[in-house]
Amino acid sequence: MKFFLALFLLLLGAVCTIEASSLKVLQINIWQEGANVENGFEAIVDAVVQADADVVFFNEVYNAKGKRFVLRMLGELKQRNRMYYGLDGPRGVAVLAKYPITDRQVVFPKDKSNGSIVRVAFEMNGRTFAAYSAHLDYRHYACYLPRGYNGTTWEKMDEPVVDVDSILRQNRLSHREEAIAAFIEAVQKDLASGSLILLAGDFNEPSHLDWQENTKNLWEHHGVTVNWDCSSMLYRAGFKDAYRVLHPNPVTHPGFTFPSDNEQVDIKKLTWAPDTDERERIDFIYYYPDKKNLIPVKAVLMGPKRSIVRGRRVEETGCDIFIEPTAGWPTDHKAVMVEFKVW
Repeated sequence: MKFFLALFLLLLGAVCTIEASSLKVLQINIWQEGANVENGFEAIVDAVVQADADVVFFNEVYNAKGKRFVLRMLGELKQRNRMYYGLDGPRGVAVLAKYPITDRQVVFPKDKSNGSIVRVAFEMNGRTFAAYSAHLDYRHYACYLPRGYNGTTWEKMDEPVVDVDSILRQNRLSHREEAIAAFIEAVQKDLASGSLILLAGDFNEPSHLDWQENTKNLWEHHGVTVNWDCSSMLYRAGFKDAYRVLHPNPVTHPGFTFPSDNEQVDIKKLTWAPDTDERERIDFIYYYPDKKNLIPVKAVLMGPKRSIVRGRRVEETGCDIFIEPTAGWPTDHKAVMVEFKVW
């Protein structure tokens, strides 16, 4: 009996001492590979090195001048003693990881949409991750309508559109919800296999979590509450927005990612709606909750603490935590970084 008790205590002690691994995930829209910023490509490399993320999701990858962006990044990072693996996909998405990447699959390329979602897979400590990189159509940017701007022509309108049905009709012309529907269909195999799932990207659409009663009179929402399509669909499918899980109050932690200030760029190139407060959180890291194996523990923004408001550079005053760049910043977005604990 004493032998079995001792064995039980030994096994219990072993279980209790199992330590979680850290997985840092970075989502960054790199604004046409940094082409709009002097030394922009180098600034992208600097940002990845500073973040030291385990997985990096990129948007606006175009393999400029016939040069593969991923290969250039891997080479530059290797020169700085950072070992990554990488794959890209159609229409501007790519993923880097510190673990070998396998199983590239295009989930959403459609002729009528500029959107793209690509799936890759990697293993970390014996766990399989399915990582989906998304960049959804930038047109029909319907969150501009309540602010008095057309979301496709970017022209100022005579008055704001505050009818929710009209806003959502315009939003759906982008086919962003079709891209998310394709993701939800594709991810079912990963859910069935027990893979841990990440979805990150520039959605070019806000979250329904940020457009409810507590924000309807803030940031030029003009009293409107909107259950935006993509985030609502993902929540109904069981996914969680890591930033909002850790910072649930959008008033204190708005998490704006666009438009970010960039001191190297003329302010006229950073704003699409210069007579309004166009700040929005459109860059996301989603995950499928797994209380035993995948838990977000930290979420921050990376980039300048300033944003563009009514055509001016303005310091953010909320409670969001920023990692400010130590070198130049390559983009007009802020990046999002989330740290997960993985068992």
